[in-house]
Amino acid sequence: MLWNAIKTSLHRALPASEFDLWIKPLECRQQDGQSLELVGPDRFFCAWVEDRYLDLIRHTAEQLSAAADVQLTIAENLPMQFESDLRGQLKLPGTTGGTRLRSLHPAFTFEQFMVGESNLLARSACKALATGDATFGNCLFMNSSTGLGKSHLTQAVVHQVLRSAPSTRLHYLTAQQFSAEMVKGIRSNAMEQFSKKYVNQCDMLLVEDIHTLTGKNKTQEELNTILDYLIKSGRRVILTSALPPNKLQGIDDDFRSRMTSGLVTGIESPDYATRARIIRHKLQSHGLEADDDLVGFIAENLQGDIRRMESAIIGIKAKSCLHNAPPDLRMAREVIYGLIGGAVVITGESIRDLIGSQFRVSIDDLRSRSRKRSVTFPRQLAMYLTRKYTDKSLADIGNMYNRDHSTVLYAIKTITKDMSRETSVREQVELLCAKIKK
Repeated sequence: MLWNAIKTSLHRALPASEFDLWIKPLECRQQDGQSLELVGPDRFFCAWVEDRYLDLIRHTAEQLSAAADVQLTIAENLPMQFESDLRGQLKLPGTTGGTRLRSLHPAFTFEQFMVGESNLLARSACKALATGDATFGNCLFMNSSTGLGKSHLTQAVVHQVLRSAPSTRLHYLTAQQFSAEMVKGIRSNAMEQFSKKYVNQCDMLLVEDIHTLTGKNKTQEELNTILDYLIKSGRRVILTSALPPNKLQGIDDDFRSRMTSGLVTGIESPDYATRARIIRHKLQSHGLEADDDLVGFIAENLQGDIRRMESAIIGIKAKSCLHNAPPDLRMAREVIYGLIGGAVVITGESIRDLIGSQFRVSIDDLRSRSRKRSVTFPRQLAMYLTRKYTDKSLADIGNMYNRDHSTVLYAIKTITKDMSRETSVREQVELLCAKIKK
């Protein structure tokens, strides 16, 4: 069978983890001498495979059978492969009855998660829980503001468990889904079955957005009872929240204590270096050149919510395709200023004035031939910021400071390198950027 031959070839060409996650789940729905139709479990999965593996599959098929045309479709009516659970949840093949999952994003894996000081402990704890390592205990409470990676890490745990131990009875849902299911159980007099599912038929429970249970005393009481049993019996539990436990209002003290009986850790906003790595990775995954100036500009202007970085990169890619040109700082400025609510009109002269006032250096000094550190450093900063916030060419910037374009280029590279090595320089630049935007 052609598909089996293709899989055998891909198994040799791809890392085992990639093959098991993205190729193995594909099923062959139809095959004849002219075509091969493959089916994936959902649209997210199919989009990921189409973007990264379909060309490889087609190339392999051509090598094995020149006449074969490979098509990828979404599974819509495959009851023997994917059984529908409550509210459209899926029972995945290879798992025992009772497993309940939210939709999983195919890219939310440990391999795709960028690690930094801000998330190292959370990532390590999730990885340990996913592999059954008890180093961090069996209960984790993870909190952060939106867009910093809670869902990514939680889903990475699910991906890992399904890949390495698919028979695990795992329940992954939001607190709101848990509450709605409990209400349904009360109305239908089925609370015994509801409790049994989460107590007797659960090896691992992951509940997101615990903060949404504020004021829902009955739901808190029920979940508290379930957590008590699971934690005492050594089952694995992961809870996420937008707020740390001590700032959750309308939460019962006993429930709060139960949730925090294991490791409690927060995910902070990524620092500059981590943001740069995230942006570089995302640019490359979208097939864009990760130019240092472009990466630095995005990292400087988008802090916190990683989803905004993804949105910015998608916007930059769209403009790049529209103009049929590689992405540049002008495109990045247009997209990012749109995301952050527009920008003040910034000129090279206004930046020069700001630098002069901040460092107590006159314009004449900035334009002079002086090589004193007290002058050269502000001058280099001014050149860097002018390049960052205006459309002036290197030559135009050089004219402002009585220098040529090569000196401006050297200044930009020097400041960029110093920012990556010295926290004090990076903080100075961030402060100046904030003043410029105001």
